[in-house]
Amino acid sequence: MTQLLNYTQQTDSTNNRLKQLIADGCLLPDLYTIYTFFQTAGRGQQGNSWESEEGKNLLFSTLIKPRQLPATEQFRLSMLAPLAIVNVVNRLFQSDQANSFCATIKWPNDIYVADRKLAGILIENTLAGNAVSSSVVGVGLNVNQLRFISPAPNPVSLCQLTGKHYDLHLLMQQILMEIEHLLPLLQEPEQLKQLYMQHLYRASGFYPYEEREVSLLPVSIEQSENDKQFLAKIEDIDNDGCLCLRLKDQSIRRYHFKQLRYVIIPDIAVSSE
Repeated sequence: MTQLLNYTQQTDSTNNRLKQLIADGCLLPDLYTIYTFFQTAGRGQQGNSWESEEGKNLLFSTLIKPRQLPATEQFRLSMLAPLAIVNVVNRLFQSDQANSFCATIKWPNDIYVADRKLAGILIENTLAGNAVSSSVVGVGLNVNQLRFISPAPNPVSLCQLTGKHYDLHLLMQQILMEIEHLLPLLQEPEQLKQLYMQHLYRASGFYPYEEREVSLLPVSIEQSENDKQFLAKIEDIDNDGCLCLRLKDQSIRRYHFKQLRYVIIPDIAVSSE
């Protein structure tokens, strides 16, 4: 596994750097990974920037070459990558019996602890005909940062949660090994989806959502437009990655990522109806 890791002290974006190597014709092996502890132009979903204090967090991009993965099924990659992160993080939590934290996956592929964002994932796929030929999976994981200054409403780090500092190199190796362990699940879509759904943020109960033409950061109740809000519970996720929500009147709404926004209310009381 060590030979697959390429550490760089600083780069603009690990996704950009890995994609450039691919564009230059480099013959890179499956799970080839570029990681750093400082990005000058880190990116999140929809072009959002990613705040990361130098030397404090884990920022990496890994190359996955799926075998016979139809383009219509590329959401499997968006299930596998966050599942690997959640598994590693929850093992860290479980090793310390003094805490009861649990990492979850906020659809489609953010990592949350309670209502706070621990990691973001940006997946950029390349298609060849009707199949996915390669996927660059970029991850930003908040690890040892203690203060966030960006306007993002809800960031959190492992260190803030547990009071412990973590070895970034070791954590990188643990995550990459977990991705490798889970890779066969790309060919087992039902099992992969079952595991993904088991770790889903807001997996049960009714919560407020807001329809949007463009997906932005999660909003607090003070920032949201109440006339656009509705209560719903997660019913399912389609093979193409659309989120299916059941409303109180039992109707079903189906959303692409760009069309829905989570409304996060501190200490919300959850209905289990």
